[in-house]
Amino acid sequence: MRKKYAAGNWKMNTTFDEGKKLLSEVVNMVKDELTDANVKVVVGVPMPYLSTFGQLIDTDKVALAAQNCHPEASGAFTGETSVSMLKSVGVKYVIIGHSERREMFNEDDAFVAAKVDAILAEGLTPIFCCGETLAQREAGIHFDFVRSQFTNGLFHLSADELKKVVIAYEPIWAIGTGVTASSEQAQEMHKMLRDHLASKYGQDVADEISILYGGSVKPNNAKELFGMPDVDGGLVGGASLDSRGFTDIAKSF
Repeated sequence: MRKKYAAGNWKMNTTFDEGKKLLSEVVNMVKDELTDANVKVVVGVPMPYLSTFGQLIDTDKVALAAQNCHPEASGAFTGETSVSMLKSVGVKYVIIGHSERREMFNEDDAFVAAKVDAILAEGLTPIFCCGETLAQREAGIHFDFVRSQFTNGLFHLSADELKKVVIAYEPIWAIGTGVTASSEQAQEMHKMLRDHLASKYGQDVADEISILYGGSVKPNNAKELFGMPDVDGGLVGGASLDSRGFTDIAKSF
């Protein structure tokens, strides 16, 4: 059975005290209310908080994620953070390939692929993001574009390595806009991605990979989205900043 995920991406939000309160609330609610052992809650907090916040997590139902990393192990990369640094403070997951990183910081497929390798080499789990713009969808090239992100970012991996990756499909036109892909649109893309994985690695491997949907996931639409056969959870942005709402999303399976 594929692992189900409610992964929160706080992005550049919360002060230290605000974030500490939010994480403590999430951890306590999840411990008290989440009964499905197959659901993992992942919280991607701002980089400066990782070391301290990791100490607030006292349950294996919740795991700490970083929102980025650098692919090199060390060196003259001012302001960057290596995967070994993240691992040393208790990080278990690393979000990479997010459209905001690709678009604002010009991260191309090769750079994202190098991050995948660095994360796996340290025994952590990459959350590999992919997704198309509204213009690409309207032009009818959205499948080809996302398929190319997959091929360039992941298809150099062995089957065993690939099984350690979590995928997050995030249509760029639905991130932070309040617009959500319909459950049918999400399922259509997730099914295409799983089929694409199967074409390279076989159906058995593809069926083991968790594929999350991201793009204005909220408590009132999570159940329908997560009910789709190839949607294994969500990478949640704005709604992850509300402890009650985020916990309810985790309970939507």
